[in-house]
Amino acid sequence: MSFSAIIVAAGSGSRAGEPKQWRRLGGRPVLRWSAEALLAAGASELAVVVAPGAEALAAEALTGLEGWFPVTGGATRAASVQAGLDALKAGGDARVLIHDAARPFLDAATISRVLAALDDHDAALPVLPVADSLRRGADGTMGPSVDRDGLWRAQTPQGFRLDVLRRAYAVWPEGSPPTDDVEVVRAAGGVVAMVAGDARLMKLTFPEDFAMAEALIPRQTRVGQGFDAHRWGPGSSVWLCGVEIPHDQTLIGHSDADAGLHALTDAILGAMGDGDIGDHFPPTDPQWKGASSDRFLIHAVERLTARGGRLVNVDVTLICERPKVKPHRQAMRERLAALLSLPLDAVSVKATTTEAMGFTGRGEGLAAQALATIELTGS
Repeated sequence: MSFSAIIVAAGSGSRAGEPKQWRRLGGRPVLRWSAEALLAAGASELAVVVAPGAEALAAEALTGLEGWFPVTGGATRAASVQAGLDALKAGGDARVLIHDAARPFLDAATISRVLAALDDHDAALPVLPVADSLRRGADGTMGPSVDRDGLWRAQTPQGFRLDVLRRAYAVWPEGSPPTDDVEVVRAAGGVVAMVAGDARLMKLTFPEDFAMAEALIPRQTRVGQGFDAHRWGPGSSVWLCGVEIPHDQTLIGHSDADAGLHALTDAILGAMGDGDIGDHFPPTDPQWKGASSDRFLIHAVERLTARGGRLVNVDVTLICERPKVKPHRQAMRERLAALLSLPLDAVSVKATTTEAMGFTGRGEGLAAQALATIELTGS
């Protein structure tokens, strides 16, 4: 079913403390959630209405998506909607959906219900019944109750026949901002159908709404493991888990040879299915000669964050006869917690020996293994 779409994203977000459409939710800008849903549902064109000067922000938020274009909005929501309507290529009785960027959890089923209702109506509105009791009140004192019979909570996207909406706006009185676009059509004599909305299609209005929205996002829990080993060589200190420890030898490697950070980096990358440390930082590349390994770890965390994921906890085991790790273990935990932005109790560093067996037991080298638990957005 072909349709055009408009996302209204020109608001200042005054009640949320910042423009909501650019803030990240589940690792993605709020605007992107709705744009992806509308384009995936088959929108033939998508006008994204933004505030003057915000075109670059929209381009960054929607990187990689095709079929959308920016439109400069007006001083009011109604003016922004009309700017979007003017920019559409469609005409006549084409279907058009108008959606608020601040409602990110738009799904295909809601879109289909709204579009289907346009077969027999001038406009369509997704709604939810009012479940809570309603009261009037003033100055912190409760007044009379409000009969909720026949009351509905309005959502978006609101659907229209394009020519009907354009004619309705043409006769809407200036200086009287409408509540929403279906009100414009109803006032002009149009018939507006109500279809089932979606409780998840909440509007992000206040700062606390984002915490609730994050909790609604499906997440996968994954575990990755990493292992690394380096041989001993001449030196006066060794780097382990981001901490420099005085020692009569050092670990030999292309970078600073921090086996603990290398194993942990591989664990995080492995949990994402994102290759290994050698794929991202080839030992053949001279720019990583002697590099601090915390750069590798931060890179892995940044890639996790970009995918809408988060690190839950990490566990590192160092395998060696020397140096003694226990005196430095707390410093290592604190350093990892700082690098990973984790609470201290989500970071474990342990040490063990191989009872003088193998290459670590013979003092030829040191090994490290790590586990990382992550959460990724997705079903």
